[in-house]
Amino acid sequence: MKYVKRTGVVTLSTLLSLGVLVPGVSAETSEGEKQEDVKIEILSAEKDVTKEDLVERFKEMFPERYETFKDAEFRLEGRHLYPEEDVVRYGLDFNKQVDGDFLHGSISFVGEELKIDHFYYQPPKESHVLFPEAISKKEAEEAAIEFLEEKLGESGYELEDEQNYYPYRNQALTEPVRYNFSFNKMKDDVPVSDQYVHIEVIGNGEVVQFSRRAAQQGTPTYDDVSKVLSEEEVVNQIKENLKLGLRYDIQRDQETGERSAKLVYQSTMDIRGVDAISGDWKKNDEFVEELPEEKEITMVVDEPLEPTAEDFSKEAAKEQAQELLAVDSEDIELVIESVREHERDGEKIYDVRYMYQYDRGGRGTSIEFDAETGDLRSYRDVKHDLPMDREETDEEITSEEAVEKAVGYLKEYAPSMLHQYAMPVEGPFLEDFDEAYHVSFPRVKNGVLVSGDSMSVRVAKDGSLVHLDARTVKLEEWPSLEDVVPKEEAKESFIDELMVELSYVQDRSTEDNHYDLLYRPFYHEEVGSYFDAKDGEWKNERPQEKEQQTTISHPWAEKELNYLIGADILNVEDPETFDADSAITKGQGIEVIMKSLTHFYNDHYPEERKMPKTFDNIGADHPLYEIVERAAEMGVLTEENDSFPLDEKLTREELAVWYVRALNLDRAAEYSDIYDLDFKDASEVEAENVGYVALADALGLLQGNHNQFNPDGEVTFAQLAVSNIRLAKQAYEEDLRY
Repeated sequence: MKYVKRTGVVTLSTLLSLGVLVPGVSAETSEGEKQEDVKIEILSAEKDVTKEDLVERFKEMFPERYETFKDAEFRLEGRHLYPEEDVVRYGLDFNKQVDGDFLHGSISFVGEELKIDHFYYQPPKESHVLFPEAISKKEAEEAAIEFLEEKLGESGYELEDEQNYYPYRNQALTEPVRYNFSFNKMKDDVPVSDQYVHIEVIGNGEVVQFSRRAAQQGTPTYDDVSKVLSEEEVVNQIKENLKLGLRYDIQRDQETGERSAKLVYQSTMDIRGVDAISGDWKKNDEFVEELPEEKEITMVVDEPLEPTAEDFSKEAAKEQAQELLAVDSEDIELVIESVREHERDGEKIYDVRYMYQYDRGGRGTSIEFDAETGDLRSYRDVKHDLPMDREETDEEITSEEAVEKAVGYLKEYAPSMLHQYAMPVEGPFLEDFDEAYHVSFPRVKNGVLVSGDSMSVRVAKDGSLVHLDARTVKLEEWPSLEDVVPKEEAKESFIDELMVELSYVQDRSTEDNHYDLLYRPFYHEEVGSYFDAKDGEWKNERPQEKEQQTTISHPWAEKELNYLIGADILNVEDPETFDADSAITKGQGIEVIMKSLTHFYNDHYPEERKMPKTFDNIGADHPLYEIVERAAEMGVLTEENDSFPLDEKLTREELAVWYVRALNLDRAAEYSDIYDLDFKDASEVEAENVGYVALADALGLLQGNHNQFNPDGEVTFAQLAVSNIRLAKQAYEEDLRY
């Protein structure tokens, strides 16, 4: 049996456990479903768990490391639960000062057994956790396995292929070397999709972070792997039933944060997979023998509706929230904690945080309103979980009535954009965890469904509103429907790229503690790929796992250079032709220095791009914009000229100035007359830079050779790699925060 191992910025186990269906990758793509991670805050659990209980449980697991921590150094972070779960989670933070170091961390406990499922620890400063690290990657892996088996008591797990767990940012040299390992639960050599453990080990061999997702309580049952259909049978079944549809796909630029629409072809089968034993299709949470016919697109309303309100204000949002959230109970008090204004995707939002308070505690979360129209954008009902009497009824609405109810709620609470959305093309389906119908209304543009933009409503079986999500995507431009590749041509490419992966999958929405064997179809090697209907090609805008680069050889800077490349600090396009002894430019140099000192993210908030530019030639669209602006903000670069000479070669004297500024020692360096340079070529150093060169030499950052400093000498990649690591270590020891 072939097991297809796919790697990317997220693992298959994560995708499956979260229910994420990636457009353009899997055979099934819901029409733009928004993933929800709303957590409901609880002031007190029904079964009281004290801070002392959590501290005791935590010290049981780590008896040596935290035995000196006092109870006062722990803080109860809170209690909450997620909508799809019925177990309460508890959070605990800890803070302690040791020899001037500020240690902190957090722990998450689950259920009555107080099982630790998440842990994070910021260790004290120790230079041997930095590069060059004290332990090898193999030793770190052994430490992770020992922690998994002895501390967590887990067995039957398999280490996944190496992945980049920080795909959106570089790893700074001022932080510990981090080794990350992800383990999948295996059953009969098949991965169990929602059971995994992630462990992080730093350079001294200490485990500083782990998270896990385990099976439900009790003993799960599993399908018999000996009875599975062959991959070939399942692939042929999918090919015979494959249908494609033209869709607008909403995508987000990782650099600017801006959203845009692409015309893509997607599978319209809308399945989660194929039962590996019976061959039935997995549709939502049930298996069916035959796939239903596609529904025609019918708009919810034909004409635009009037918005909920005009001149909507924060006070109006508060009043609207009080009306929507009101409960008929003298024992429960609704408290509006705050009304905050923020912007999302160019839309002004009022976020109303609230709490229901009662004798034994309380529960709360937040709701959102469109600040312009007063439309309700996001709402989740927590009334069903409150300790109050309710009028019970045996009457339950049908799925058709649930759709009617959902339409009514959207017309009442979120009417202004409703004319752009269609009636459900899939479902509704009943979810057991909240006993509510989930009804999704996809957006339509130019007669084409939009993937990545839908309104969703959950309606309880008694007809009440459980949840509403009407967050829309506002775009100015949509690609023309002209000149798209023929559907049959696209279908051939889908068939050529088709592959399946076998795994055990459980529906956590049911009480049935059983795992089905499921073949999941994929249509391209890379996670996040889509088929461009204009170009007729597979594309991917997401950060992908970098291929293992050829190791760069160098007589004295090999280890440093390769580490900088692996940490995404030094960008080398072609390792085979790269010359580490060639001169580095100022643009390349400032990038290496800044990335060594702090993080830079590939995924930015749009407002970060609205900062004024320091240099005329480095605007918001320049790839080094964030780096240059941060360097100017920190004082590493100064506004001596209107333009920054990106392509000029970096000299040793200039590098000494940058290093000293990065350590916040520029004020001391400015007193140049108090320094005496003991170099034969000291006279060649500019008078105003004597202090900088002297400090760089005294700190061991940039020293001379044969009593020569060579201030005008061009800095090579190898020289910068070695000296830059000294800079980062100095910054770490001085506890400088960037």
